[in-house]
Parts: sequence; structure tokens; C-alpha cells
Amino acid sequence: MKTDTIKRIFVAGKSGQVALSLKNAEDSFDMDITCFGRPEIDLASKASTLDAITDFKPDAIINAAAYTAVDKAEEEEHEAHNINSRGAEILATKAADMDVPFLHISTDYVFDGALNRPYHESDATGPTGAYGRSKLAGEQAVLAANPNAMIFRTAWVYSPYGNNFLKTMLRLAETRDTLGVVADQVGNPSYAPDIARGLLSVLAKIEDDGWSDNFPGIYHLTGSGEASWHGFATAIFEAASVYGRKKPTVNAITTEEFPTPAQRPANSRLNCDKAMAIFGVRLNDWRKSTADCVRELLTA
Repeated sequence: MKTDTIKRIFVAGKSGQVALSLKNAEDSFDMDITCFGRPEIDLASKASTLDAITDFKPDAIINAAAYTAVDKAEEEEHEAHNINSRGAEILATKAADMDVPFLHISTDYVFDGALNRPYHESDATGPTGAYGRSKLAGEQAVLAANPNAMIFRTAWVYSPYGNNFLKTMLRLAETRDTLGVVADQVGNPSYAPDIARGLLSVLAKIEDDGWSDNFPGIYHLTGSGEASWHGFATAIFEAASVYGRKKPTVNAITTEEFPTPAQRPANSRLNCDKAMAIFGVRLNDWRKSTADCVRELLTA
């Protein structure tokens, strides 16, 4: 594995929350991070993807590209698999051929959410929807194509970019005095800039310490601490109130009262001790990062 110099990072995905956060973190890590998406690459097109990677000559590859329309995937499972499984396999295979580190982002949706404790990497998977099935297939394809790959499952991602729960709550609060938010689903809100710094810290450690046979495999990488969606929303409005925004009343509702085409895991909590033990990486507490995100959005 070529790990003596890890400066040129090829990121699959250009407009997603983690991809944008990776690009914004490049100066902090003294790395040249370039994000590729359509039209430069199309993960459904092997040739365009391989050509782009070959031309870039990366020291490492991060796959931050994904089909993430959870509900729409119920009707477009084939398209979800094209990106989340077959596309991921193309990237993993190329990284193996080039003998460079490969980091792949996965999701809590590979689990069914039935456990009453945080999930460990070794717990049995059992996705309940098309999106989760496509992401689990991606994990399996990545590890089969590249035994040295590192997979990082995250959850409940939010940031100042794109569409996410935090931004939706801030938008709804502008016109509503009362909101109903699901309180019987729990997980780990994860700030995309924290995820990006975590991934780049992994690469920095590999460069500094050299390759270890302990590195390949599956990891969990989420914000520290846990919350329900109701608790997350409450914290968002509390943080926004510091900047003069009103705090709507947040009523706790059940999943049954807010049906969606795809079933969400009731328990999305992930245990992240392995990433800390192997790489020394643990993400910030979600409450701190929520306040950071709100501040950036409302003071920009």
C-alpha cells in the first residue's frame, strides 16, 4: 500500500454534504482534495470514472457519492444499486489496482433498528428498505473488490449545505408556531464537516504511521451522543434562538403518525469506539456541532 505521501485525494461526489465538507477542509490538512461528479464522472459509467481517476493520479480515494433519496429508492431500487453498489465497486477496484487507500461512506440503514442498544460493526445487518439494501450491497461489493478498503457508516447527516433535517427545521420555524416531530426514532446526529475531518484524520494517520493490517474493515463514524428527531429539533431551535429566531412549540409524535414510503430504523445509534481505538478519531458531541452549524447558517 502506497502511504508515504497522501496529498492528492480523489473524492467521488461533488455536491453532497460530505464531499463539500471534505473540499472545505483541504487547507487544514494540507491536502489537494478534488471532488468529481457529473459530468466529469458518472458512477453508472465505468469508463468515465476510471479515466478520471487515472488522469488525477490520487494518493487516496474517498467515495462520498451516493444515491440518498431514501423514499424514492423504493421505486428506483435499480438506480440506487447502480450508484451505491456497482459504482462503489468500480471505485474500490480502481483503488486496489492503484494500491492506494480507499475510504467508503455507508449508513445506519444497513441495520433494521430493532436492537435496544447502539450497533457495533459486528452486529448482524438487516436493511428494511431499498436504500439500505443498496448500501449494504455496496459494502459487500467494496470489500470483495478491495480487501484493504475502509468503510465508515454514518447517520443523520446535516450541514450548512444541501437539504437536511436541520435546514428544514430552520425553514419551517419561519412560518410555523407549532411542529410535530417524530420522537420514537433515536440516532446520532452527525455534522458533515466533522465527518470530513474524521476521514481526513484517518488518512493523516495512515501517512504518519504507515499501513497496518488492522486498518481495513468496517467502522462507525457519527456524532457523539444521541437524540431523537424531536430532541434534535428542540436543540436546533434553542441554538437558533441565540440569534433572535423564534422557538416554535415542538410536539412529540410517533412514526405511525408520520408515515413515509421507506421504513426508518427506530434505533440508528452506532457505537464508534472502534474508530477511536484504531485511528484515534471521535467526532464532536452533536449538540456542539448543531450550535456550530446554526451559527454558520444564521450569521453568514
